[in-house]
Amino acid sequence: MIPAVKLPTSLLAVAFLVIACGGNGPAARTSPSARAGASASTSPVAEPSATPTGTPASSPTPAPLTGAFAVLATPTSAGTYTVSIVATNGKIVGSATPSSPTAVTCGDVAAAVVPIPVSTSNDRAYYMDAQGVVRFLTVQGEAGRATTVPTGGARRSMFSVSPDDQRIAVVVSDYTASGVSIKLYVEDLNGGANHVDIFSSSGGYGLWPIGWHGTNNLVLAKVPACTQGGGPLSASMLELHVVDPATAVRRFTIGGPTCVVVGAPTPAGAVCESTTFTQGNVVNWTATTVRSFAIQGPTPAYLSPDGSLVALDDSSTGTTTFVGGGKTVSMTACGWMDSTHVISGGDIQQQPRIGNVVNGTVIPVAAQGTCAGRLPGGL
Repeated sequence: MIPAVKLPTSLLAVAFLVIACGGNGPAARTSPSARAGASASTSPVAEPSATPTGTPASSPTPAPLTGAFAVLATPTSAGTYTVSIVATNGKIVGSATPSSPTAVTCGDVAAAVVPIPVSTSNDRAYYMDAQGVVRFLTVQGEAGRATTVPTGGARRSMFSVSPDDQRIAVVVSDYTASGVSIKLYVEDLNGGANHVDIFSSSGGYGLWPIGWHGTNNLVLAKVPACTQGGGPLSASMLELHVVDPATAVRRFTIGGPTCVVVGAPTPAGAVCESTTFTQGNVVNWTATTVRSFAIQGPTPAYLSPDGSLVALDDSSTGTTTFVGGGKTVSMTACGWMDSTHVISGGDIQQQPRIGNVVNGTVIPVAAQGTCAGRLPGGL
């Protein structure tokens, strides 16, 4: 679940992963090229000190999931943040309160655009603390340490764990007043073996690893490195790149200058909207437009996991409607749990809720936070 000409407040929900926004750095394309390991810049990029220290805590393989779950996370602006796993009946089945990663800036002149430090596999939620330690939580209540990623100073690591819990993709981002230098690597989750550095670049755009489509396609989001607030899409996911996790060779691009991604992707693909905000497009993982629909202005749009429905938020009425069927629910969604349930985020003033698309009922969730993923978590 994700973050772009000025958008209404409602579209800020599109930036579900953004926790710090703040200037428009110099434009420099950072997406992986067709050459394996190609670099978009000759500027040196600091080597990631990513090898885990010690041996990750062992844990039995979680039991297969018997349902779908959402992961909520509170902002990391305080000293700690909370990660909660929520069942479709509203019950909290797991939670953790790690220390918040230190805020990073672009040379103290703008805020770095960074995601919520959470990733989901098919059976675990992973989250990062201030020291770069990545831990996991399951719906059965199991918890443990998985690995560590580089952090500190103006450095932030973004990560995504493969659906089978075997590999982790990490983008190490070093922010400056002119943008960000990034290095993308992939390694074994347990122990850090089979480490490969597959891409690096410097410039005004960064990359987030936001998920895996199967185990052989890594999905990266192209985002502005920094923002000082302002125009629509100034802190949003601009494109999704489907790349080879062994070489960073790009296979497909979803979205772009004429159709901006406006909601969290799912196993069925993603939704992008025209820059005139008159048309939404459902795009699958081979970058094929499956269908289009009319919209009236910019709005967060979320494709259901099975691809049958698109949830459209209307902040003026506080409701979510569905393209393709389904009953309107009295809440503004931030993502899907499964193909019949959506969930909204909430804070101290507003409680998250779960909406049933089949009958339109809404139930409260006794947790706070915004959408940070779903279980099962593969794309």
